[in-house]
Amino acid sequence: MEEKIKALQDKLNRYNYEYHVLDAPSVPDSEYDKLLHELIELEAAYPEFKTDTSPTVRVGGAVLDRFRKVQHDTPMLSLGNAFDEDSLRAFDKRVREAVGEVEYMCELKIDGLAVSLKYEDGKFVQGATRGDGTVGEDITANLRTIRAIPLELTSSLSFEVRGEAYMPKPAFEKLNEAREAKGEALFQNPRNAAAGSLRQLDPKLAGKRNLSIFLYSVNDLSGLSAKTQDEALKRLDGEGFKTNRERRLVDDIEGVLDYVGYWSNRRNDLDYDIDGIVIKVNALNAQEQLGFTAKSPRWAIAYKFPAEEVVTDLLDIELTVGRTGAITPTALLKPVKVAGTTVARASLHNHELIEQKDIRINDKVIIRKAGDIIPEVVRPILEERTDQKVYKAPTECPGCGHETVKLEDEVAIRCINPGCPAQLVEGMIHFVSRTAMNIDGLGEKVVKQLFDAGLINDVGDIYALTREDLLPLERMGEKKTTNLLEAIEASKANPLRKLLVGLGIRFVGAKASELIAQEFGTMDEIMAQPKERLVEVPEIGEKIADSIVTYTHHPDFRALVDKLKHYSVNMTEEVQEAASNAFEGMTFVLTGKLEQLTRNEAKALIEDAGGKVAGSVSQKTDVVVAGEEAGSKLETAQSLGVSVWDEAEFLEKTGRQS
Repeated sequence: MEEKIKALQDKLNRYNYEYHVLDAPSVPDSEYDKLLHELIELEAAYPEFKTDTSPTVRVGGAVLDRFRKVQHDTPMLSLGNAFDEDSLRAFDKRVREAVGEVEYMCELKIDGLAVSLKYEDGKFVQGATRGDGTVGEDITANLRTIRAIPLELTSSLSFEVRGEAYMPKPAFEKLNEAREAKGEALFQNPRNAAAGSLRQLDPKLAGKRNLSIFLYSVNDLSGLSAKTQDEALKRLDGEGFKTNRERRLVDDIEGVLDYVGYWSNRRNDLDYDIDGIVIKVNALNAQEQLGFTAKSPRWAIAYKFPAEEVVTDLLDIELTVGRTGAITPTALLKPVKVAGTTVARASLHNHELIEQKDIRINDKVIIRKAGDIIPEVVRPILEERTDQKVYKAPTECPGCGHETVKLEDEVAIRCINPGCPAQLVEGMIHFVSRTAMNIDGLGEKVVKQLFDAGLINDVGDIYALTREDLLPLERMGEKKTTNLLEAIEASKANPLRKLLVGLGIRFVGAKASELIAQEFGTMDEIMAQPKERLVEVPEIGEKIADSIVTYTHHPDFRALVDKLKHYSVNMTEEVQEAASNAFEGMTFVLTGKLEQLTRNEAKALIEDAGGKVAGSVSQKTDVVVAGEEAGSKLETAQSLGVSVWDEAEFLEKTGRQS
């Protein structure tokens, strides 16, 4: 029976590959469905023969309680954007000035959800969302349902590949037809439908959505022996991955512009959505030479298609108060379809811009999506104007009625009332957000619900919440309450940098928070620093230093810090010591289960000491660090005569006690 089940698994996996990757099915759907049903019954009768790579896992498994957080081996960075020919030529000039003449790989920019797929010894073991670029959500169970993702490779590679999961247009139309028939809300576009499907806690639901994926990059190319992006993609093809075949290798920027022009006119002919073109330097050694900024690679850029512009009516202007007191105007529109979604609100940016463009209530206006994402009002259609109402900037805060002010050298109109409820709520929403304390289940609606119920008045009150506080609230059942309290408790252990972001010190974002936390180590030390000491920290200028001193010396800020300390919120940062160069130029491979370190911690120790970590063993490998249950990598290392360290020796070499 084991042989029969294995033969069925192999046959169905082959049919999957033909249909979902090659687009060349060799059997009708009815035959595939019949064999799949037979395999499901056999594996139910003989569960000992079901494997993690069986095609039956694509049907979907048990419902999850929540998505756990996972850290990417290397950050999933975003790309810099270009919106016109001049920007692309400027990118080309920067590249050629740095590395000389280059080839470019042009790829379609798929409009979906960025994901990473991790393989160990050729088997798919983990999939995650991009998240904040450093930490994502584990959506392995949902990704297993995508039939274009190979569950087992043709070789025993261990690496992380990245791509874009998407919903084909025919699947999107079919999904919305079914939802409309049931009286359910329709998805606005395929991107939202794909993201929503992959963030369902029930994998069976994701499995019914007919998602697909294109892979476009490899985290560690050492195992592929590729020297160019073109070679890397061809190797991915050979391993059974689905890459986008519309890519084109070009010799120069003129070839890039030709490719951009071609797809600008034909994007709607595809059966999936694209929102631009990605241009990458083809040679990997040139990519390495160009390197990265803090946010994006210098060797790649994303050309964004021009935004679609449409006409609609501006019905009113709504004012909202942000956490810093800035009062932002938003246009309320007659709903209209723009770039695939229905838009009823659009940004007006600031009050001065409204006056400069002479935008009035009841105007006919042209709107578009900036970067195909954020709707904005471009201009009014003056020839359509009759007796429209002139907009006047607010003199009172819409949140508390306090008199507004306009500070010198600022375009924003602000409310400076520290007790303004709108600011308090926005500040708490920021505190719990992903970039700050990242408290799952405590989104905008729940924060407002808790504030309106009188349960929280500042971020410190979040840590005083109890089961008895939460259970009586609407839509707050036993399970949701338990999950929320666990997430709040877990956030107490966040590093100081996250807390600094959450506290909303003006001009202090994620990067500045990390630099300050690393420099001083504790909140008390930060609050004790004068401006002169703060500006000594690299990348911290006078504007940021002034803001830190102003905020941290205010009695309300210090009272809030004391309140957070009372609830045991972490106020420290693990300060990294200057790395030695003990492993300079050395290549390591990690295999097996380590007892005292996670894979990411071991990788960080190696890189801090000047070494690098590869996914597979070769003649170029210097050391294999082998934990418990080490597999084929250990055998390969021994056959090649590569040095093998156990965890104790590795810890000793890195200066840690085992």
